[in-house]
This record gives sequence, C-alpha cells and structure tokens, in this order.
Amino acid sequence: MLKRRALLIAALPLTALAGDTTLEINTASQAQLEQLDGIGPGLAERILAARAKAPFSGWSDLRRRVSGMGPKLARKLSDQGLRVEGQAFSDA
Repeated sequence: MLKRRALLIAALPLTALAGDTTLEINTASQAQLEQLDGIGPGLAERILAARAKAPFSGWSDLRRRVSGMGPKLARKLSDQGLRVEGQAFSDA
C-alpha cells in the first residue's frame, strides 16, 4: 500500500505538467525552449536576444526578428504548444 501511494504521489507533478502543454515564448527560459523539437542552443539564444530588446508581439514579429524562424518551423513549434502572446501560429 505504501509503495502504491508513493508512486501516485511521485506521478502527480507529471500529471500536472501533462495538462498544460503550452509554452509562452515571451516568458520561456532557454532550457524550456531547447526542449522543443526544432530549437537548439543557437536558435534559443537568438530568440532570447531578440526578446531582450522587446517582447514578441505575434508570430510575424517573431519570424521577422529571429533568423531561421520560417513558417514550417513556426508551425512545428506551435503544434508542440509554443505560443506568442497566447496565440498559436496561423498561416494566414
């Protein structure tokens, strides 16, 4: 019984994280950004450097200010839960 309770308690933080799958680019850390498929250390550093000048106002602003952020990568990151000002990427 104790083992079962310990396992349930240990799994609680994972369950809480699984429910919230979004990540706001204007507040994300470098480590959080690098956990996304498609963002390595170099791109994460470029994102943070651009964000340090001013928060991103939307996906078009992000794509304009960060080299290497094209529509295909933006879609891939958005599908993984990345948000800009709470918004998912839209091709429109």
